[in-house]
Amino acid sequence: MSSNKGGNTIRKVWELAEPLAKELGVSIWDVVFEKEGANWYLRVFIDRDEGIDLDICEAFSRPFSKMLDEADPIEQSYILEVGSVGLARELKRPEHFERFIGSPVRIRLIRAQNGVKEFIAKLLAYNKDGITLSAGEEEFEISLKDTAFVKLCDDEDIEDELFE
Repeated sequence: MSSNKGGNTIRKVWELAEPLAKELGVSIWDVVFEKEGANWYLRVFIDRDEGIDLDICEAFSRPFSKMLDEADPIEQSYILEVGSVGLARELKRPEHFERFIGSPVRIRLIRAQNGVKEFIAKLLAYNKDGITLSAGEEEFEISLKDTAFVKLCDDEDIEDELFE
């Protein structure tokens, strides 16, 4: 679940969304509940191997909106958005990291290390404390606590360089 505020709300929404997602053959990638300007947004990001299109977003959104109205897990008014997590998806949960071992990732550090704040490397391993990466011949570990984000790298040119 997302680390945004409203963790209890996110957990309730996730639990509500999971059965519908399974029924439609999609998975819940992330749930985010956040305020932007004067409005609150409930964003549900879905994924599946064949990709996500508008039809599957609508097939999820319509019944899920009704489920939310019935369960009423959120006190304030909000705008529901259902969408694809996209190609450059952020890896947040253990299953995200495990699924993409062997893939190129873009890492942004909270504080620069050795003069570097953002870089691309190949994800070699994951454990609860951090990730093991390789860039060229060098292998190294980074604590997830030191990262602002870890995202899949969707740049094919970079991927070719990393895997040569």
